[in-house]
Amino acid sequence: MIDLIFHHASEVVIVRIKGNEVTFGSTIYGARMADITGLRLDFHGTIKEFPDLKEDLEWREKAIERFKSHIKILDNEDKIAEYVIYELRNKGYVPKLKQKAEFRPVRIN
Repeated sequence: MIDLIFHHASEVVIVRIKGNEVTFGSTIYGARMADITGLRLDFHGTIKEFPDLKEDLEWREKAIERFKSHIKILDNEDKIAEYVIYELRNKGYVPKLKQKAEFRPVRIN
């Protein structure tokens, strides 16, 4: 299990990776963790990533399915963590800490 901590404006975002399962939490919504289906996705950010979904009415569902498919391809938690850090950093989130189960947190540069 790997926990990642990000800052975005005044919000603290927690990403937990457990095997191929990725859940997200935010200080704005309290201590609740949800998978990607529970998140609000930005239409413009999604279209920037997947331009072919621009005219598709089911853009959200297809984007979520593509995320889940990509996560399944990655073969371990460290690679998933690298992917999540890369993607969220590009969206303006500042990575702060990474903590593997039973280890101390490590700052992310």
